[in-house]
Amino acid sequence: MAKTKNVPENYKNVRAEIVELLKAARSAAARNINSIMTAVYWEIGRRIVHFDQAGKKRAEYADVLITRLAKDLTASFGRGFGARNLAQMRSFYLAWPEGKILQTLSAESQALVLSNGTPGQPSAIQNLAKQFPLPWSAYVRLLSVKNPDARAFYEHEARRSGWSVRQLDRQIGSQFYERIALTKNKAARSPALDETWRKPAGRTHSVCRKGSSRGPLRTRQSSQQSPCRRVPDCPAPRHCRSSHFG
Repeated sequence: MAKTKNVPENYKNVRAEIVELLKAARSAAARNINSIMTAVYWEIGRRIVHFDQAGKKRAEYADVLITRLAKDLTASFGRGFGARNLAQMRSFYLAWPEGKILQTLSAESQALVLSNGTPGQPSAIQNLAKQFPLPWSAYVRLLSVKNPDARAFYEHEARRSGWSVRQLDRQIGSQFYERIALTKNKAARSPALDETWRKPAGRTHSVCRKGSSRGPLRTRQSSQQSPCRRVPDCPAPRHCRSSHFG
């Protein structure tokens, strides 16, 4: 019977490092596949849109194309290419058009992406995939945000903060962008905006002058605002919302 050899002292450390390496590789491979498939979906959407534009005089062309493609692609590749999915790919391209995606690519990469030549050019898809670091399900969720500025905000924050799709969905559902915008608007407000409601010194408020039936109004000589209700001669203290200046 063979004797069991003693395991080296550092074996556990080596094994742990290899396990982490494999996990990282699998995770990177999954992200790479997600990016590549998202780039492919963008390309599918681009071709559908270009077909729409070529036959824009007959709007039913797009519906016919999507319906026929859904049937053929599902037969060849299985689930994931139904009419609804293809419509999402079309919307995906419209929300992330060529001008937005290709501006960061080199001229050579742009030529490869825009070429409708040999299908499935690896270099073109790989270059395009770099523009879509989020998973496809995240872009589908972003499509539900109709405000382009809000959509760009959520995309940027998801990429910067590493949000999962669930976190992205929660932030969109809580109207995170709207709350941030409201906070910034409040911070940007200045007392100078109320300057148009102030009156020069030595004059009374126009509402009070117009409504007075007691002759000349008494004024207060003061450099500070005085609520209308505190001026004895104001004929409309409940309706005058401005302040008297002395």
